[in-house]
Amino acid sequence: MNAKKTRNGNRTATRKAAPARAYHHGDLRSALVSAAAALLERDGAEALSFRAVARAANVSQAAPYNHFAGREELLATVAEQGFRALEAAQIAAAERAGTGVSRVISLGMDYIAFAIAHPQLYRLMFGVGVANWCAYPAVAEAKHRAFEPTRAVLADYLGAATPSATREAAAHAGWGLVHGLAMLRLDGSVADRAGSDDLEREAAAIELFAASLGRMGSAP
Repeated sequence: MNAKKTRNGNRTATRKAAPARAYHHGDLRSALVSAAAALLERDGAEALSFRAVARAANVSQAAPYNHFAGREELLATVAEQGFRALEAAQIAAAERAGTGVSRVISLGMDYIAFAIAHPQLYRLMFGVGVANWCAYPAVAEAKHRAFEPTRAVLADYLGAATPSATREAAAHAGWGLVHGLAMLRLDGSVADRAGSDDLEREAAAIELFAASLGRMGSAP
């Protein structure tokens, strides 16, 4: 009798010690976003579905509906994470760069490199796949924060004596330039490769932009 109780007790203890589920509250949402981001880069935004994301995350097909109202919200969340990654990359580029023109060039080239490394994500971040971006203010906030390193570097380059309106216009012009250069690459308007000619042309364009700003402000 005692032996039987001991065996039953051991089985109960074993059941109690069983490992927890692979995902607990908070983990599944992140896993779904990561799976969606990976599928996005492989197949593009148009091919992304809840069924494919659930399969990639190894969860039931109903699981995504517990965390996202629909496919568009999931895509918007992936875009938000993309802007946060871009912000981190731009901050790192600004910190490791030199000063003056070289710093402006470094920041711009790093921006283009991010777009080339994550082409489908970059396209999503700037409009592909989500019809109503206004419904996702967190994305707008993340985009604004991703713009801050450009604003800060160009403001520093122009100098405090430059009017704030000029510094702000320069920041928007700079972002427009690197975004345009990135899209030219992604759209195949220039060679779709990281060739030396492409990199040299892009760096020269950013340098020319910086030189024109230098004539406007107190930049070296």
